[in-house]
Amino acid sequence: MIHYKMGYRNYRLSANRIAILSIVFLLFSAFIAVKDDLFLISKNLDIFSSVYRQISLNYVDETDPNTLIRTAVDAMLDDLDPYTEYVQETDVEDYRLKYVDTKYGGIGASIFERNRRIYILEPYAGYPADQAGLQAGDELVTISGTTLENMTTSEVSHLLRGMDNSQVQLQVRKAGGDELEGLTITRTSIRQPNVSHVAMLDEGIGYIKLDKFLEQSAKEMGNALADLKRENELKGLVIDLRNNGGGILQEAVKIVNLFVPQGELVVSQRGKNASKTHSYRTMAEPLAPEIPIAVLINGHSASAAEIVAGALQDLDRAIVIGERSFGKGLVQQTFNIPYNNLVKVTVAKYYTPSGRCIQALDFIHRDTEGKYTRVSDSSINSFNTKNGRVVYDGSGIYPDISVENGKYSPITQTLLNRHLIFDYATTFKAKNPRIQGIDKFHADDILYDDFIHFLEDKDYQYFTKTEESLKRLKAQAEAEKKPAEILQELESLERKIYQSKQHDLINHREEIKEVLGNEIVSRYYYKEGRVTFSFAYDDQLQRALNLLSTPINEYHSILAGEGQYKIIGRPETLFAVAETKN
Repeated sequence: MIHYKMGYRNYRLSANRIAILSIVFLLFSAFIAVKDDLFLISKNLDIFSSVYRQISLNYVDETDPNTLIRTAVDAMLDDLDPYTEYVQETDVEDYRLKYVDTKYGGIGASIFERNRRIYILEPYAGYPADQAGLQAGDELVTISGTTLENMTTSEVSHLLRGMDNSQVQLQVRKAGGDELEGLTITRTSIRQPNVSHVAMLDEGIGYIKLDKFLEQSAKEMGNALADLKRENELKGLVIDLRNNGGGILQEAVKIVNLFVPQGELVVSQRGKNASKTHSYRTMAEPLAPEIPIAVLINGHSASAAEIVAGALQDLDRAIVIGERSFGKGLVQQTFNIPYNNLVKVTVAKYYTPSGRCIQALDFIHRDTEGKYTRVSDSSINSFNTKNGRVVYDGSGIYPDISVENGKYSPITQTLLNRHLIFDYATTFKAKNPRIQGIDKFHADDILYDDFIHFLEDKDYQYFTKTEESLKRLKAQAEAEKKPAEILQELESLERKIYQSKQHDLINHREEIKEVLGNEIVSRYYYKEGRVTFSFAYDDQLQRALNLLSTPINEYHSILAGEGQYKIIGRPETLFAVAETKN
């Protein structure tokens, strides 16, 4: 026994020595690695400083230090990803409005540029611009004595902003008029909410439109949900994340927590720096743990919007409807740098509860033209939701139910791009002080015929993709000296396409009437009216309402992964491999 104990003691001492030596070796190796990194950083900074010094002292023409440094920094960051960016002191306010909080001092109106002039696009209901009588279509001519012609919308926005309760002098040309009108408007605190629309729809189904994930978004979402529950018995909920570009990750976690139990993993992030590796779990009791949910997404739903959609999908807590999301699986953090500048750096990738990273673009490898490439199907992996449904990484969030919201026809897009629908709505408002309620108003045939008459002296000619292709084909045929009969056939086809276009206002009548009605309603009921009017024409929303309406057997069938809902968004290459194996 004594020999055994002594041997065990010697073994322990030996093991401890080996452990200590291993730790010392690892620390020494880490020190050498850090030392090498520091040497390389110092070396390259010296090289950069020397090049900059020689350019400043010896270049044939005068150089601007700020421009040189900004160009160098931008070029360095451009080699990484589009989300890592340098923010100069002069741009910090705009950065904050975009990524942190939309609160600012202003008059409360969106603007647009047209023919080098600035016009009101839409006043915000109840804010100073609206109270002063500014309307969509009014031209802003001067701001505090500064002429706006040839200015960008960004430059004009800066002139309109200022301290809360400060005054700004405007000269305005009212829509359809020639005379200038002077206005003095007192700025107020403007804050565009994260939650832009809340409504109770048919059969006890609530609707919440979340535009962004900036500060207070979770609080706004919770308040909206509480209001809906207080109004009526809430039997289902639609969360609209379409065109939501994301924002603050922690806000996304809090929003998921409204619907899933305490302690659930929502998202994890992993970076090269160990301090950037975190797992985020729900911290509180949910406000609505069992209400059936449908989440709407599209190709412009990104970042924090994808965290919410992906988490609710992975936890089998909601049905995702619409189109595949953007695919941004990266996390950024902002750091202060000298002289009040900022740098926003991609510090980690994030992963949904099933373990997938939905990043769709490969920022490491580029194609021959220097463009980012999509993650290839062959490198995409499968994961499982809580109920065992199969989902995939590397390609955004695929909806459980795919519903395409159709694109506008070329004629409708042209009428929008040339502001002809906007102009008609402006003239309509001038002639009609009021209209029926949102739920009753629609663009009928009489109104549409009046719109056609309005277009008679307007230019809305456009080229379709078919015409552009035909034009290139004809040029190629002429260059190759093809027979005359072939050229005649191409010219005949050109005439037929032109004749077909003459009927576009008739063929796309219903689509144009929808867009007309939406623009006209916004003149009387602002953004709130625009959203409400669009409900009847929204195929994705209608599919969600159908899914959540009683009975909801399909809803539970999808979450259980029955039939076609067992696999969500399988890539084509994996599908081909599976077919081959079978």
